[in-house]
Amino acid sequence: MKKINLLDCTLRDGGYLNDWKFGYSNLVSIFERLVDANVDIIEVGFLDDRRPFDIDRSIFPNTKSADQIYGLLNKKKAMVVGMIDYGTCSIDNLAPCSESYLDGIRVIFKKGKMHPAMEFCRQVKALGYKVFSQLVSVTSYTDEDLMELIELVNDVKPYAVSMVDTYGLMDSDSLLHLYKILDDNVNSETTIGFHAHNNFQLGYANVLAFLKYEGKHDVVVDGTLYGMGKSAGNDPIELVAMTLNNKINGNYNIDSMLEAINESITGIYRVTPWGYKIFYYLCAKNRCHPNYLSDYEKEENLSVTMVDQLLETIEPEEKKLLYDKSVGKDYYDRFIHTHCNDGVAINDFLDFIGTRKILLVGPGKNIHLQADKVKKFVNSENTVIISINYLPTDIMADCVFITNPKRYHDMTLSLREDRNKNVKKLATTNVTCRNGSFDFVINRAPLLEKDENIIDNSFLMLIKFLNTIGIKEVFCAGFDGYSDRENNYNNPEMEYDFVKKAAVSLNNHMKKSIASYRKSMNITFITYSAYDVEEDITGAAI
Repeated sequence: MKKINLLDCTLRDGGYLNDWKFGYSNLVSIFERLVDANVDIIEVGFLDDRRPFDIDRSIFPNTKSADQIYGLLNKKKAMVVGMIDYGTCSIDNLAPCSESYLDGIRVIFKKGKMHPAMEFCRQVKALGYKVFSQLVSVTSYTDEDLMELIELVNDVKPYAVSMVDTYGLMDSDSLLHLYKILDDNVNSETTIGFHAHNNFQLGYANVLAFLKYEGKHDVVVDGTLYGMGKSAGNDPIELVAMTLNNKINGNYNIDSMLEAINESITGIYRVTPWGYKIFYYLCAKNRCHPNYLSDYEKEENLSVTMVDQLLETIEPEEKKLLYDKSVGKDYYDRFIHTHCNDGVAINDFLDFIGTRKILLVGPGKNIHLQADKVKKFVNSENTVIISINYLPTDIMADCVFITNPKRYHDMTLSLREDRNKNVKKLATTNVTCRNGSFDFVINRAPLLEKDENIIDNSFLMLIKFLNTIGIKEVFCAGFDGYSDRENNYNNPEMEYDFVKKAAVSLNNHMKKSIASYRKSMNITFITYSAYDVEEDITGAAI
């Protein structure tokens, strides 16, 4: 039976949308999520010696630059490849494969350059790389052209030769016609590949036809996360993985792909959108009515992985497609009881706190401006320091409270630094851990506020949680309050744009909430805070 290899090219083909500027953190995150998903081959970017090295971009002048970005990451069983558009990167910029993090090089070329491009492939192969010969705009090849190319392929013997439907013009008949010529004539050692584009919304359908064909060769099929790609995009790799799991005994972790989409791809989509929505993917993947997903999203309690797992539990089959609100609620309650029971986590967290005084640390400027006050308190008390959705630099946190997937994503690399390796992670159920597990996971839904501009204020969520589990005293630093004039954050990137317009009402709400919690627990601010005004229930200052 032919071997099927799944290749992700998000970091290369998706780069057409953002000039390959994913940002270093996203490059690492996407790569690691793909490794966790068991993707066979990961294409990490373009090799183009016309572009200078930029650690935030997945386009680089040489293999050494690729090593600088990815070289310390654990690729496990994945094959890691880069791509060269023939003529844009000299062979001199490629280190021998034995000295590079890359295992292979994909070389794209148009029909008119097949002869020099295949000679270039021979040179790349001599350096020890697995070479992929990529036939750009394969729809431009006549049968005679393809036979001429096959003669070159059988001479060079690359690892793979791939059909690239550059403009998305293929239907299944035209694809299979070219595929059969390759399958009948390419030497048996060379893998045959297919790279779809979605201009006619046939990318995924053509991939299915490609996989179904009973060819003699091993194959490699390309895809991108969320179909990210130029113009109409590519075939979504999560759809292909689902098919391979269901039909051909694949072992791909689709949830890891969904987490990568949620963390790193949807932000780009909002700026430069392409077709296809994850909402309908989840419904189709689980063969369920979309109203179930709408209901679960309103609960504000689950990560995308947990929503996927919950939809999968609904049965029998007819109940999935015939929406029943009460059935959906029953399954949600059961899922929460089984997967989100935080009783053990709460007990473990209380053991971690022990008898120490609790200092909550926020991202306000005064954590730095009034650092002496904070250090004096920490030095004079037996404290446990809990930061909220960030890691402070002025003091060392013992624990970080994580409520937001984007905030978690932004701090993941910092959490791996030596100084932060012992920081405990207290997370709400809507956040999924990457490369391990959180120390404590607690239900998010009970901590949310109702009918407020910001229902998930992380400071109030943590105060509510501590109050609920019986903590009677907390100290606070770095919670400056909202400002309609200046940036109140130690890290300006943490401030949401809309808060300046609503600063006064948000501060008033925070004051009232703090005053309410002060009826059952002592809340002391070490640094200046706009929230530090006690009020009665009418809002009058005491």
